[in-house]
Amino acid sequence: MLIARVIGEVVSTQKHESHKGQKIMLVQPLHLDGSNRGDAVVALDAVDAGIGDRVLLVTEGFSAMTSAGRPQSPIDMAIIGVIDHVELVE
Repeated sequence: MLIARVIGEVVSTQKHESHKGQKIMLVQPLHLDGSNRGDAVVALDAVDAGIGDRVLLVTEGFSAMTSAGRPQSPIDMAIIGVIDHVELVE
């Protein structure tokens, strides 16, 4: 799993049948300090996240499919939580 920030929404007029009615978001993975970690990715939104939200991102196909409640869906990533607060203890 990764922490990420939602930076956009993907609009598609044609989708796989299992994606109909689901939001697809553009998310930027983050390091713990909040800086960008690699390139932005596309993820199915299972929790109604919005642009600017920090989210928990599942990045493995089977985990993404089952976490999003779409066990037969061809997805690699899913947003499964909105993060309210991160506290690092040293």
